[in-house]
Amino acid sequence: MEEIRVRFAPSPTGKVHIGNIRAAIYNWLFARHVGGKFLLRVEDTDLERSTPEAIQVLFECMDWLGLNYDEEVFYQTKNVKRHLAVVEQLLASGHAYTCEKTSRDGKTGTVVMFKMPKEGTIEFDDIVKGHMAKKAEDIQDFAIVRSDGSPIFHIANVVDDIDQKVTHIIRGDDHVENTFKHICIFQALGAPVPKYGHLSMIVNQQGKPYSKRDGAAFVGEYREQGYLPEALFNYLLLLGWNPGDDREVLDREEMIKLFELEKVHVTAAMFDPKKLAWMNGEYIKKIPQAEFKAKVKDAAAKLLGDAAGEDAPRYGDEAWWDYLVAQIQPRTKFLNDLETSLVCFFRDDFPFDEKAVEKRLRKDGVKATLLDLVERFAKIDDWTAQTLEAMIKELSQGNGMGPWVHPIRVAVSGRGEGIGLFEMLQLLGKEKTLARLQKAADTLAL
Repeated sequence: MEEIRVRFAPSPTGKVHIGNIRAAIYNWLFARHVGGKFLLRVEDTDLERSTPEAIQVLFECMDWLGLNYDEEVFYQTKNVKRHLAVVEQLLASGHAYTCEKTSRDGKTGTVVMFKMPKEGTIEFDDIVKGHMAKKAEDIQDFAIVRSDGSPIFHIANVVDDIDQKVTHIIRGDDHVENTFKHICIFQALGAPVPKYGHLSMIVNQQGKPYSKRDGAAFVGEYREQGYLPEALFNYLLLLGWNPGDDREVLDREEMIKLFELEKVHVTAAMFDPKKLAWMNGEYIKKIPQAEFKAKVKDAAAKLLGDAAGEDAPRYGDEAWWDYLVAQIQPRTKFLNDLETSLVCFFRDDFPFDEKAVEKRLRKDGVKATLLDLVERFAKIDDWTAQTLEAMIKELSQGNGMGPWVHPIRVAVSGRGEGIGLFEMLQLLGKEKTLARLQKAADTLAL
């Protein structure tokens, strides 16, 4: 059997769009599924944008997502002589010709044009979209060499695919029109035509192409925001494919085993930031407890700052840390949120959410409630979540614990949300809880 070879061929600009990296993910999974080769080609002919720094960003994104490639990186600029040699071959065979063209800036020069056939139909069976056909006469001749002598995308792309022995080209459906042209170049050169699969676009809630205006659109932005690479990889895979059942969170081996190009969806895939955030949380839950505890301790050290050495022993009991991790980890959506979630446990100068204060503390009667709680909590010796919850339940007399729970949470943490309140109070301890309730009653509540 012929070895299946696919490629990811980005033009590095310093930012890697999620649509491009999804194409890389599909190529990678297809190659791994069939035991083929996944190749990386850097189309770096735009010398102004394809700087060493931009190329390094590309490598870092691929490494972060675990998209390893099987052969040395192929740089398009190193194949220019070969591109131009093939152009000479096309000129000699009559499949190309030269002519004078005037550019937009008014300069006239000699360009090389590829001569499209004037009869017949260009057709191919797209692995994703099905049979595709277009009359040859509907496609105009197109340039393959600029007036400055540099090869244009169409010829460079095809020659590189021939030289890399690419068997399957999986790319966005914005390339469909290019594919009709490229097939003609392959045929003119007497080279085998690869099989094509065109992926649907990623769109926003309004059905328009997803862009920076809709939120983070580049891989690096998601990394900076605290997304895990496994979560982003998994989510982008599901934008246009699913395993055929209700599973959504898949490990890499499951993805490789299940992925088939024939199951890729034809319709556009809508990007849902909330779904991605949920998936990130699911992957955070999978982090081993010891590893997550280390991340929590790192965040705590940053919060304590210069006081870390002095104050850390107060939290030296590993059972306390384990209990904190058990509460925090299932509720964490982004690792970048850890300091915000932890600040109330390690600092007394934590910020207050003004909206939460206005909603929960600045109401008639809340001050009296907090002062009453200070007296009741002071009498509790068994400072556990269970004991504290039982007391508030008794106070509520079956009418709901909201009038107590919400003011307490804002008073002791400054926020209207977080881990379970009673678990939070157990972690804070009796002394700290009483002090914060008293302070909130004196300075914030009505």
